[in-house]
Amino acid sequence: MSLAAFRRFNLLTLAFVLFVILWGAYVRASGSGAGCGSHWPLCNAQVIPRAPSTATVIEFTHRATSGICLLLILAQLALAFRLQPRQPNVRRAAVASAIFIFSEALIGAGLVLFEKVAHDKSIARAAWTASHLSNTFALIAAVVLTGWFATPRPPSGETRPGLYRALLVGLGATVLVGVSGSIAALGDTLFPVRSFAEGWQQDLSPTAHLFVRLRVWHPLLAVTAGAGLLAVTGALVLGDRPRGVRAPATLAAALVLAQLAAGLINLALLAPIPMQVVHLLLADLVWIALVRLAAGLR
Repeated sequence: MSLAAFRRFNLLTLAFVLFVILWGAYVRASGSGAGCGSHWPLCNAQVIPRAPSTATVIEFTHRATSGICLLLILAQLALAFRLQPRQPNVRRAAVASAIFIFSEALIGAGLVLFEKVAHDKSIARAAWTASHLSNTFALIAAVVLTGWFATPRPPSGETRPGLYRALLVGLGATVLVGVSGSIAALGDTLFPVRSFAEGWQQDLSPTAHLFVRLRVWHPLLAVTAGAGLLAVTGALVLGDRPRGVRAPATLAAALVLAQLAAGLINLALLAPIPMQVVHLLLADLVWIALVRLAAGLR
């Protein structure tokens, strides 16, 4: 198989991964996580549910598309080992993608079997949600790097190692912001408000639930991490840089700004479901841009 054909298949796989992630967010935001009951991999003890409710259709669709995603990543793995000439880094990244899609499925199964879905407000659900988000970011990174290593590039030259290390810190901060955002989104779903003032009063209550309190901390973490990422990407755009870094650094900075703006809109509109999905999509695109930028610097 040619590298060009493999890269096209990798882009298809990445696009489908993003679709499944966004549909999963819709499952959570719509309260449909228990649409298949506490059964897994069956749905309400059936292979194909009969006379399903709306919540069942939403959850079953997520499971079906997740299965297709698994098959695509396994196909990508098989194709990676058929590449000529051999590409060791592509194979390693494809293997990592397969590992993370299986762990993603196991985490999803755990959420269902332990009933950490729908209206569950336990702290354990926050831990499951954090692990789910972290694994999702790892899966996206592995798929992105699979395509990155399959793309021939000339040597980019030297760059300042301090900026590379700062970007790695930024990647870690992005995961932290994503985790806090996923738990804050749970708060939006489980503790909805009718006005900004009501939400503010709820957020500042000393008896507020953890999911609610994170609705305050998440924006602060996001702004702090965003400022750091803009400083790093700005230094790469304006300062000494290897060839081919200015464009991806500019794209990453633009996506960070768009994500911060989307966060403010989401907050002002009291987190409607469509805006939550857009916010998550931008978070994933920021992550992809940062992973590609770090790979280029490395």
